[in-house]
Amino acid sequence: MPRSTNSVASKARKKKVLKYAKGYFGRRKNVWTVAKNAVEKGMLYAYSGRKQKKRSFRSIWIQRINAGVREHGMSYSEFMGKFNAKGLELNRKSLADLAAHHPEAFKAVVDSLKN
Repeated sequence: MPRSTNSVASKARKKKVLKYAKGYFGRRKNVWTVAKNAVEKGMLYAYSGRKQKKRSFRSIWIQRINAGVREHGMSYSEFMGKFNAKGLELNRKSLADLAAHHPEAFKAVVDSLKN
């Protein structure tokens, strides 16, 4: 009995991978084996990049909060200690937004912790 290759499905798979490889340089965009490896590697980078993005944004928020708090004579660790002890329900993202774009509202938060 002859071997069945199911060329319809394999061609569709290759077409999908080559579509992902569009925009790559050289043989990475049109040679199947090279493109397959490049796309797999790109997917790994994309997955880890989504995790790294969360880390980098958190560090940016912390820097913005620290800069805003130091204008009012506190350090970041002192501010967060008092903030958590008081049990306020704001996350770092919203605190950083207040510090960067609404300094008067952020000043009110810092003043409420100083008392």
